[in-house]
Amino acid sequence: MEENKVPRRKKNRHGSPEVSMMKTIQGKIIIMAIGMVMFFAFLIFRTWTIMRDNGERYKKRVLEQQKYDSRAIPYQRGAILDRNGTLLAYSERVYNVVLDSSMALNDPDAIEATLNGVSATLGFEKDVVREYIKDHPESQYHILGTVTYDQRQEYETYIENYNATVKEENKNRETKLPGINAKSVWFEDQFRRTYPGGTLASDAIGFTTADGRGQYGLEEYYDDVLTGRNGREYGYLTAENALERTVVPPENGYTLVTTLDSYIQRVCEEKLKAYDEEHAGEFRENEMGADNTGVIVMDIHSGEILAMASYPFYDLNDPRDLSMYSDIQIDQLARMGGWSDEEPAEGESETEEERETKEERDAREESRLEKARQNLWKNFCISQSYEPGSVCKTFTVAAALDAGVIHDGDSFDCRGYLTFGEGSKATTIRCHQRYGDGVITLKQAVEKSCNVALMLIGQKLGKENFLKYQRNFNFGLRTNIDLAGEMRTASLVFNKNNMGITELMTSTFGQGFNVTMIQNISAYASLVNGGYYYQPHMVKQIKDSGGAVVQNIEPTIVRQVVSESVSRLMIDYCIGVVDEGTGTRARPAGYRIGGKTGTAERSGQGKRDYTVSFMGFAPANDPQIAIYVVIDRPNTASQENGTRNACILCKDILTEILPYLHIFMTEPLTAAERKELEEKGLKDTTALNSISENSISENEASAPVPMEEKPDIRVLIDDKTGYAIDPLNGEYLDPETGVPINGDSSIFQDENGNSIEIEVLKDEESEKPDPRE
Repeated sequence: MEENKVPRRKKNRHGSPEVSMMKTIQGKIIIMAIGMVMFFAFLIFRTWTIMRDNGERYKKRVLEQQKYDSRAIPYQRGAILDRNGTLLAYSERVYNVVLDSSMALNDPDAIEATLNGVSATLGFEKDVVREYIKDHPESQYHILGTVTYDQRQEYETYIENYNATVKEENKNRETKLPGINAKSVWFEDQFRRTYPGGTLASDAIGFTTADGRGQYGLEEYYDDVLTGRNGREYGYLTAENALERTVVPPENGYTLVTTLDSYIQRVCEEKLKAYDEEHAGEFRENEMGADNTGVIVMDIHSGEILAMASYPFYDLNDPRDLSMYSDIQIDQLARMGGWSDEEPAEGESETEEERETKEERDAREESRLEKARQNLWKNFCISQSYEPGSVCKTFTVAAALDAGVIHDGDSFDCRGYLTFGEGSKATTIRCHQRYGDGVITLKQAVEKSCNVALMLIGQKLGKENFLKYQRNFNFGLRTNIDLAGEMRTASLVFNKNNMGITELMTSTFGQGFNVTMIQNISAYASLVNGGYYYQPHMVKQIKDSGGAVVQNIEPTIVRQVVSESVSRLMIDYCIGVVDEGTGTRARPAGYRIGGKTGTAERSGQGKRDYTVSFMGFAPANDPQIAIYVVIDRPNTASQENGTRNACILCKDILTEILPYLHIFMTEPLTAAERKELEEKGLKDTTALNSISENSISENEASAPVPMEEKPDIRVLIDDKTGYAIDPLNGEYLDPETGVPINGDSSIFQDENGNSIEIEVLKDEESEKPDPRE
């Protein structure tokens, strides 16, 4: 019997059984590694396909999410003030209303309540918002519109009250009422440019675009000064996954303090508008009173612009709105902007070609409106040129006097025309006085605006001297006023190469070359301030957002154009123009002023269209301000009517602004003038002028007067009211006590507020009748 044997385990060539087991484990690891590689390869492929097919959508969602984690904090654009601190432009804090559709859909039961709140307090239509949520379910950032702080507060109060009410009611309800999802609609800080005056100083100020960039006027010229720098709020996660925020505050823009005076500006604009309303459609049916009507008021001793206005104007808060003008007036504006009103040919049938024509007509209509707007936005006072006419006779006379080729008292023989040149090249130019002015003095030549006398002066002055002084007066050069859009006129004046005898002759009385309003008034101011040409400017200070002065802009004297003696003569000659010459209608009641009228035929318009003007200064005895009124293509039947209207417009403006500037009347009033002032609600200030010349100084007035002392002050009595007149500021006083009627003044009160008695003496002169009545 064979012995049972235990079978022996066969050894493999790798050794023991433990080695074999290790081999098996390694095989499994390799299989798992291959599986993982294949898995990650699949993930990479899937990620690539997602980016390929949906990359933009996910990128948008990431960027939208970033608005929660990192957002810009807008800066506040600098304000624009008038010289007295009145706001002309400022940036008002408003809020973008942001809709988060995805957040709203997270709580669908609350959508209707949320929409009710948005509609009731913010004014957005529920159907529009609901439709947006439906069409854009994944949107996290959509601006519904802009609201004010009060509207935001109203909405937040509405949410708080509504949710509190729902919470209280839900205590006793099995089916809970939905509240308002406050996170689905949120607010984002923003600033909106606001112009409190609406149309006030629209040409001078300009406006801003939707992205906050300045356009035209001060807004554009000082855009880098007014513009600040956005801040930013950053959000990040700490190591503990807590959300932290870092804020870099914004840098606000600087504030401009302008030279403008809001009151003077408003008076000018009211008179311009009244002129247009009076003369609209007068000669050319349905057209405005003129293509352009402009006025500038300047401080002659600094070049500061107190007012700059032109009509038509526009609303700075909505500069694209043309609703204040008729369709025919919009045509008028568009043509001045370069638009042609030629109608395209019409098709005869409903064809593809005709449909294209309709599209072209729509484009053409938009072009018409855009041309009208662009013309409206231009500042006529600095951006458009014209032939100045006879106002420039003052510069010719001043140049000849300063050059020494003529002298005060010289005389000229005007026979109604002057012929120069020989043979076929002979040219004859007539005076406006067809039969001549006869033998007249230099002063009379200015007063009567004699063309012949000016041409004779031009012959003595010569081409080289004429061009030299014209350049000194800055004609052909920009004034460099601090406003965007000043026109270049270098090609619109003559030079030594293209000025012949005829061009010299016509230039002496302001025709043949072009100027802008700002050029003309800046030059004229130099004639009546002693001969000094100041660079005109609109801004006097720049301040930071805290009110600290960053820069003072001082008056700049560019050059002396004529001597002081010549300046005194020109003042006298211009006073004569208003006293005895062509500018008598420009004199405001009770005042004596100087000035010069101007009329020029518009090029290519024959004797139908003109540019008329009056340029003057006040007061006559001590010039302080210059005023320039221009009516471009007045809607009148004759140039005489146009020139008359320019003078009257100047008179109406000065009548109201001179008392405001504490320039009081010096001339006796006629009965008609008194009645005119009463109708306008204005006072006779002749008495104030006589007192102000002998009044005590400001330092003396500010010192308190002890109760036991009675100041010896001579006070006039107003015959019409019976009140005494305060010699220091023109206020009405109680004749018994000397206390101001309005109760606000403290000049005649002591430091404790007690009234001070004064001795009231009646002026004997006040009872004398006006010899001119």
